[in-house]
Amino acid sequence: MAVSIRLKRMGTSKKPHFRVVVADSRSPRDGRFIEEVGYYQPRLEPAEIKLNEERIKYWLSTGAQPSTSVKDLIKKSGIALS
Repeated sequence: MAVSIRLKRMGTSKKPHFRVVVADSRSPRDGRFIEEVGYYQPRLEPAEIKLNEERIKYWLSTGAQPSTSVKDLIKKSGIALS
């Protein structure tokens, strides 16, 4: 089972916010997920990023692959990718 760390879109039309989730790569974007590890609110000024560093490092160590956008969020929040 390939596991990915990716964004799950929440909110209403034209007012999105996102949850950072760990999910099976075969599941739909807003479908079933394994664990929620943070959130991202791009509409706030400045954008709010809240990530559970301990759980993200755990999932990365077990082989989960972050999406491109999640990889950027991890770098912005100061978590070191190993």
